[in-house]
Amino acid sequence: MNEVARDPTTPGDDDHVPPARYCIGIDLGTTNCVLAYVDTCVATEEIQTFPVPQWVALDAVESRPSLPSFHATLTPSQQATFKQNVSPEIASWLQSSSGTNGDEDEPIALVGQWARLAGLDRPGRQIASAKSWLSHANVDRSADLLPWHGEDDVPRHSPTWASAAYLTHLRQAWDAVHPDEAMADQDVTITLPASFDEVARELTVDAARRAGLTRISLIEEPQAAFYAWLSRNRHDWSDCVSAGQLILVCDIGGGTTDLTLIRARPADNSESVQFHRVAVGNHLILGGDNLDLAIARSVEQRLLATGVQPLSPRQWQRLIGASRGVKETMLSANSPASMTVHLPGEGASLLDGGLDASVTSEHVEEVLLDGFFPIVPFASEVQDRGSGFQEMGLPYASDPAITRHLATFLRTHHRTGLGADSIDSDRVDWVLFNGGVLTAPAIQRRILACLTEWFGGGDANQVRVLESPQLDRAVAEGAASYGLVRRGIGTGITANLARSYFMQVHDDPPQAVCVVPADAEAGQSFRLDQRPMQLQTGVPVVLPLWVSSTRLADRPGDLIEIDPNELTPLPPIQTALRDRKRKNEQTIDVVLESELTEIGTVDLYCVQATHAESARRWKLNFDIRGTLETDRGDHGGLGESEGVLDEGTIDVCRDIIASVFGDGKERPSRLMKRLQEALGQSRDGWPPVLLRQMWSSLLEYESGRRRSPAHEICWLNLLGFSLRPGYGVAVDDWRTSRTWRSVQGKLIHDDPRVRVEASIVWRRIAGGLTSGQQSQLASAAFKRLESNTSKSAARRAGEVTETWRLVGSLERLTLDQKADWLTLAERDLENASMSPWHLPVIWALGRLASRVPAYGPVNLVLSPSHATDVVSRVLRRSSWTEDSDESLAVTSLAMTQISRRCHDRFRDLPDSIRYDVVQWLEDHQARAHLKTLVTDGGTFDRDEQASVLGDSLPLGITIRSS
Repeated sequence: MNEVARDPTTPGDDDHVPPARYCIGIDLGTTNCVLAYVDTCVATEEIQTFPVPQWVALDAVESRPSLPSFHATLTPSQQATFKQNVSPEIASWLQSSSGTNGDEDEPIALVGQWARLAGLDRPGRQIASAKSWLSHANVDRSADLLPWHGEDDVPRHSPTWASAAYLTHLRQAWDAVHPDEAMADQDVTITLPASFDEVARELTVDAARRAGLTRISLIEEPQAAFYAWLSRNRHDWSDCVSAGQLILVCDIGGGTTDLTLIRARPADNSESVQFHRVAVGNHLILGGDNLDLAIARSVEQRLLATGVQPLSPRQWQRLIGASRGVKETMLSANSPASMTVHLPGEGASLLDGGLDASVTSEHVEEVLLDGFFPIVPFASEVQDRGSGFQEMGLPYASDPAITRHLATFLRTHHRTGLGADSIDSDRVDWVLFNGGVLTAPAIQRRILACLTEWFGGGDANQVRVLESPQLDRAVAEGAASYGLVRRGIGTGITANLARSYFMQVHDDPPQAVCVVPADAEAGQSFRLDQRPMQLQTGVPVVLPLWVSSTRLADRPGDLIEIDPNELTPLPPIQTALRDRKRKNEQTIDVVLESELTEIGTVDLYCVQATHAESARRWKLNFDIRGTLETDRGDHGGLGESEGVLDEGTIDVCRDIIASVFGDGKERPSRLMKRLQEALGQSRDGWPPVLLRQMWSSLLEYESGRRRSPAHEICWLNLLGFSLRPGYGVAVDDWRTSRTWRSVQGKLIHDDPRVRVEASIVWRRIAGGLTSGQQSQLASAAFKRLESNTSKSAARRAGEVTETWRLVGSLERLTLDQKADWLTLAERDLENASMSPWHLPVIWALGRLASRVPAYGPVNLVLSPSHATDVVSRVLRRSSWTEDSDESLAVTSLAMTQISRRCHDRFRDLPDSIRYDVVQWLEDHQARAHLKTLVTDGGTFDRDEQASVLGDSLPLGITIRSS
C-alpha cells in the first residue's frame, strides 16, 4: 500500500476562499427536512433552527421548524385557486418553487406541509419517502418513477429530483432572508444514513448540485446526532462519559434504522478523551413508514373481519396516511385510550359508504412494540420472512423486529475497537436515541429493556441514556456543529470508514481484493501496486464491487474469498478505457487507486502502471443502471456460472462462422447445422459464454452479410440468438448497444424476410434495450400496423406477425404507449379479416398487460383497470381462442400473465376477474400450474418462461418471478 497525495481541488480546501460566515446543517430526512445554522460572527456561536416558510394551505404561507419531505402536484381546480391567491406580496422564490414560472401548461407542485396534508386525500399526487427510494438498490434511482402509484396526469420524477426539490426550497428560503449571505457561499453539511451505499451517497451529492449547492460536505446522521449532544453539553460532557466506554447511537427515522457505535478512548499523552466511530450497521429500510404500514394492515384486517371488502388502492393509500397520525398520537406521552379512523367512500358522494374503525392504545402498542421491538435474547438471529408490503415498491427489511437487528449488530461489533488496556469495555455503557420514531417514550423503554437484559448486571452497570431534548432537530444541529469542528472549534469524532470495499478479480473460486480499508479516513488514498492488472483499451470490462461492515481488518491489496454472508454486492463498475492517441485496441498494465474523498464518497481510478508523470489515469464510475433486474449477473450469479469452454472449441465455432461470412465457402443454410455438429448438442444447450463468443465473431465478420439476402438473414438470426435475452452476462448492455449501431436503420437488402429477421433480433434482445431504443422501435411499428388492411397484411404476413411479437416484448414503453397499443390491438381483434393475425396480437397483449414483467420495471405495469378490460374482451370472444390447440395454449398463457396474482393491490386484478379466468382455464383444460399462478401467484417454470419470451432462455438466465 502506498499513500498518494490528496486532490487539492476538493470543495472547501481552497485556501484562497474566505471562511463563510455561516455553518449550515441540513437534515435531508425521509419525513422531514430541518435546517440549522451557526453564525460564526456571533460570540456565543449558538446553534439555531431556521424557520422554513412554506405553503400550509393554498392561500397561506407560514414558517415552520421543519419542511415535510413531501411533494404534491395540484389538481386543475386547486391550480385555479392557487393562482388566484398568489399575490405580489408573496416572496418571488415561493412562486418559483411552486412551479408558477409563467408557463400555463406547467403543472403546479408544492413541497412541505401542504403537500403532506394533500396526500391524505389524493395520495396518487404525492411523492413521499424519496430518501428511501434514493437507497433502493434494485431500481434505476435516476429514473422518473415517483409517485410510485401516481395518477395519470401527475408528472413522474426521480428520487434525486425530489431530493433536489427539497434542498432548492431550503436554499431559496434561506437566500430570501439572507440576500447578502447566499447559501451557495456558506459551509453546508448535509446528513445521510451511515449505511447509505456509494450510489446513494453520490446521488445525494448530485441532488445538492442540482439545488445549486456545491460547497458541501456530508456527515452520517448518527454522528451528527452525537455532535449535537456534544455541543449541548460542551461544558460538562466529560463529567458523563469517560475513557473506555462504548456509546450506541440508535437512530430510527421515517425510512431507515441506522446503528452506530462510538468508543471513548484515552487521548494520546493526555488525560482527555477521544471519540472514535468504530462500527455502523447494515442498511435497513425499516422505520416510521413501516410502523404506519403495520397499523394500516391491522386496521384493514379488523375491517375485513366485519365483512368489508378488501380496500381499494386509493383507500389503502389514505389509510396509510391516517395511520401515520394514529402512530404519532398513540405513542405520545399523553395518548388517548382510543381513536377512530375514518375512510371516505368512493362513490359519487364521498360521504356514502365510508368506513370507520376504532383503534385502542393497547392495540397500537401490541402491533408496534411486539411487532417491531420485541424483547429478544442477545443471541437471536434476524429472520428472513420476505417483505409483507410489496405494494409500496420499496425493499423493506424482511424481519421487522428492530431489536433483533440491534442484537445482531451488537453481537458483531460490541468488541470492535477494543484497545490493549483493560479499561476498554465490551458492553454498551450509553445509548443516544435519535429519530422521529424514538420520540415515543414507550419505544425507548422497550429498547432499554433489551439493552439491560443483554448488558445489565446491577444498578451500577445499567445502560444509561444520553439525554437529547429534541430528537427531530438533533441531526441538523449536529451537522451545523460539525461545520465548526471542521474549523477546529469543539470536540470532534475520529471517524474512519467503518466498512471495507472490495473488487472481485476471480470467478472460480470467487475472490476479491480489498481496495479501501475500513480504517480509511477522509482524504486518504491508496494504490495497489502489489495487484497489477492487464486491461484492454476500447473493450468494455466489468469490475464487480462488494462492501462489508464485518471484515474490518483487511488491508488494501489483500485477496479474500467471497462469502455472501460477509460481503454485500454494490453496483458494478462498467467501463471501457479510452485511449485518445490510438484507435486500435491494446493491452496495458494498470493498477488501481482508491480515495475516500473529503465529502465521504469513494473514488476509484485505473492508472497506467508507471510512476511517470505522463501516466494515463481513468476515473471509474459506479454504474447506477447496473442495479437493474437485467444486470444482476455482474457478480457472477447468472450466465457466467453455466460453464466455460476451452479455447479450442471457441476457435472451431469461430472458423465455422468465418466459413460463411468470411471466405464464403459455406452456404448460410448450413451454418446452424455445422455448429450443432461441432458442439455435439442442440443450440438450446449452448452456454451463455459460448453464445457471447459467437456474437463477437459475427460482429468481426459483419461485412459478410452483404453477400446476399440469405447471408443477411442467417447473420441476423444467429446474432439475435447468441445475445438473447439481451442481459444475464457481464457487459451485455454494451453488446446490445453495439448491435443497435450495427443493425438499426442499416439493413443491407430490401427484402421482407430480412426485415422480419431484424424484428426477431430486437424481440430476442429486448431486455437489453434502453427505453429510448424501445420507443423508437415501437413508433416505427405503430406506423406500419396502424395503416394495415387485410390485403396489405396478407402481403406482409410474416412482418405483421413478428411486429406484434416485437411490440409485446418492449416492456420499457411508457404507460401511455402501452395504452395506445391496447387500442390498436382491440381494433385488429375486432376485425374478422385480420383473424390470421389474432394469435400474435393475443400473445402481445399477454406481455403488454402482464402483472409481473419479464425484465421491465414494475412502475411501468399497466393499471388493473386496463388489464381487466383486456381479459374481459378476450374471454367474451371465444372465436379468437378456440381455433386450435396452439390458440388455446397462447391464450391461456396470455390470460395467466395478465391476471397472475402478485399480492400487490396496485397490480392485482379484482378477485371476481381472476375467478373468471380460472373458470375459463378449467373449461379449456389448461395446465393446472397456470390456474395456481392466477389464484396464488408463483413462478413460471422454464418451459413457460420460454413461451412468455417467445424463445428459449440460455442456461442460467431466468426472468423475474414476482
